[in-house]
Amino acid sequence: MQTALIARPDEAAARALPSNVEAEAAFIGAVLIDNRVIEELSTALLPIHFFEPVHARIYERILQLLDRKAVVTPITLKPYFEADEALKDLGGAAYLARLTADGQGLLAPRELAGQIYDLALLRELISVGRNLVNSALDTSERVEPLEQVAEAEAALYKVAEGASAGSEAQGFATATRTALGMIEQALLSGGHISGTTTGLTSINEKIGGLHDSDLIILAGRPGMGKTSLATNIAFNAADRLRRDLADGIEPDKSVGAATAFFSLEMSADQLATRILAEQSGISSEALRMGKISRDDFQQLSYASQRLAELPLYIDDTPALSIAALRTRARRLKRRHDIGLVVVDYLQLLQGSGRASDNRVNEISEISRGLKTLAKELGVPVIALSQLSRAVEQREDKRPMLSDLRESGSIEQDADMVWFVFREDYYVAAREPKVPEGSDDTKTHEAHAAWQAEMERVFGTAELIVAKQRHGSTGKVRLRFESRITRFSDLADDSMASHSYD
Repeated sequence: MQTALIARPDEAAARALPSNVEAEAAFIGAVLIDNRVIEELSTALLPIHFFEPVHARIYERILQLLDRKAVVTPITLKPYFEADEALKDLGGAAYLARLTADGQGLLAPRELAGQIYDLALLRELISVGRNLVNSALDTSERVEPLEQVAEAEAALYKVAEGASAGSEAQGFATATRTALGMIEQALLSGGHISGTTTGLTSINEKIGGLHDSDLIILAGRPGMGKTSLATNIAFNAADRLRRDLADGIEPDKSVGAATAFFSLEMSADQLATRILAEQSGISSEALRMGKISRDDFQQLSYASQRLAELPLYIDDTPALSIAALRTRARRLKRRHDIGLVVVDYLQLLQGSGRASDNRVNEISEISRGLKTLAKELGVPVIALSQLSRAVEQREDKRPMLSDLRESGSIEQDADMVWFVFREDYYVAAREPKVPEGSDDTKTHEAHAAWQAEMERVFGTAELIVAKQRHGSTGKVRLRFESRITRFSDLADDSMASHSYD
């Protein structure tokens, strides 16, 4: 292939960028001779990876036609490029035929594709470096060096992941294929999960699983079990992936996910104790105090062996900033391909120094940062959040969206908002006192009524889906075993379809 076919000697900057236009032409020629070449590629080659714009347009059209199950040759491509001015400069439709003239690309199409891809990453790396230098030379007061470092790392992460054109607009055909893939996954999973599983059937049926790029806010008053539910979901997703891999299922076909758990409140060993308690059926209090029998210890040992290969990664670094959390999450994504991030809890994160003088602005920055993280990594992010004390002042203690503490931006940025509510927690606090030896009928009747109510609500919880972009709001009833801090499905889920007021 002669270099005179395509040359841009007038662009000094373009000449300086690493590229191999001849390799691009040879590869496209190989694809036009044998369309099956694309199916055998180990590298996901996209039009954006081509240096020459004409080649990028030709390759994009090839992919579109192959997606329609059409046979692609210079003749079938010709009608799409008759009006292409840049191609006319190269000889028009005759150029398409010349691409297939020698067929040298068929000798090593994988190597050619790999080289095109690698050169595209190098060009993107040069672009990131140039932007980094320009930003670093800006010494005005409004510049935050740590913020620049975080932005540079995010850009490098995209290059490492091959997202060399993350800022480019996405064609609707690409978005449609992605959507169809999610629908197919939901169909294959039995008709109710299009994302990562929560491990709780009643929740999965309500929300369709945890969707990539979603920010889920899980809120509740202290004592409601926010951390317990988040830990249960994190374990269930990681354990499902572990079991699927053991069964020979490909990671991208599994509804499980490797999970990163950022625990700003509890230490890693405390979280591990909770999970061990849940899996062994021994109360976490007994585990902490060592009040267990030899049989219990053996049961605990079996549980720990099952959990040894669990793809659950716990980071218990205290007082993390949102920038540092995003950095650590990117690292975990790169090293362990995490598919779910849990943050316990949002109010313990720190914003940048600029926003620290105003707590509302800081929380807004943090919630935006978490949503950006979800989109950047393409994974669901569950962030726990506190609620204001306004709940305690009402007769009905069920939380509302207005109870989200300190900032309306949490509600705005979230794709889903969940509230955990345990009525037995409040009923237990209302127990009427019966003086010892008292024979007052009214007092005993009041206590009997309380006891009946307590029996009705004991061990149950509600997950209130107060906001959901993908579906309806409502309540899901769950079973809660406080002794081992475990949420599970409740046999009678008649309230799941009730609307949320």
